[in-house]
Amino acid sequence: MHIPDGYLSPQTCAVALAVAVPVLGVAAVRVKHRVTTRHVPTLAVLAAVCFLIMMFNVPIPYGTTAHAVGAALVAILLGPWAAVIAVTVALVFQALLFGDGGVLALGANVVNMAILMPFVAYGLYRLISANATMTSSRRVVAAFVAGYVGITAAAVATAVELGIQPGLFSDAHGAPLYSPYNLAQTIPPMLLAHLTVAGIAEGILSAAVVAYLQRANLPLLKVNHPGVPVEGPAADAGRTRCRLRPGVVALAAITVMAMLTPLGLLAPGGAFGEDAPAELVTALGLSAVPAGMARYADFWRSAVFPDYLSSSPWTYVVSAIVGIAVVGAVGYAVGLLVVRIRGGRRADLDEASRI
Repeated sequence: MHIPDGYLSPQTCAVALAVAVPVLGVAAVRVKHRVTTRHVPTLAVLAAVCFLIMMFNVPIPYGTTAHAVGAALVAILLGPWAAVIAVTVALVFQALLFGDGGVLALGANVVNMAILMPFVAYGLYRLISANATMTSSRRVVAAFVAGYVGITAAAVATAVELGIQPGLFSDAHGAPLYSPYNLAQTIPPMLLAHLTVAGIAEGILSAAVVAYLQRANLPLLKVNHPGVPVEGPAADAGRTRCRLRPGVVALAAITVMAMLTPLGLLAPGGAFGEDAPAELVTALGLSAVPAGMARYADFWRSAVFPDYLSSSPWTYVVSAIVGIAVVGAVGYAVGLLVVRIRGGRRADLDEASRI
């Protein structure tokens, strides 16, 4: 779902950036309503988890790959505005450090995965879980549906952005300047990959974490659910069955996922819409690389791990470890800065006074 540079026209990238920047500004203001200073480490960890999840490419039966995003989970736990920040941090460093997604196309990727997806997911979650207690199984179902539909919505948006390029931008001979795929070629494969694999992965991730937190860490689950009642006896009984601390479980899960990131190498091809220009020419039988794609495809040449997607398993793992550390650290710094500047200290004092 990461759109590389060269697939979208500069005009499309500019429009997407014009949408993304104000939303990020609003997110920086609104995030303080749910995220206080003591929740910033959680925001940082979730940003790193989003980065890791997006590296976890799952092979698709017809030869390509797809991945979950984690945006629905962040929206459920800390709110959609926090998800905007967490996923954006992950996307920025994926593009800059790993060349996964374009720098010019960053605005479009942010709109699709960091804005559209968490808000669609959170809206569905709120709708399905309305009036349910914190430990209700309906919240687990709501989390699954939210993740499944949210990532599918982001995939459709990506398909539309790619598919409208030939009709809007072509040369005098009618040859596409950027993405050569039309809507009939982009929507079906993107829907297939996300309805059958990526959507299920996103849904299971969101539902599993919510179900676990219902038993092991209700305070974290309640951060974004103020005033929602808890089923006391059932919740207490459930928590006593969880012997492992949530931090230990989270660390173990992140470690296992990092070690399994090379799973995507099992697929003979990469994700749809992320082919290198030369590969695209061969695959589609084009006479030449589209002129705009040839001009902008190599816009960013400073990626530290530009070939990790096609390298050895150990390169994948090392990339995952480096990315987790960098995204986590930057996510923490950004979260702390936003919360402090926008009144996080006052929120902390208000919360302490209520306790």
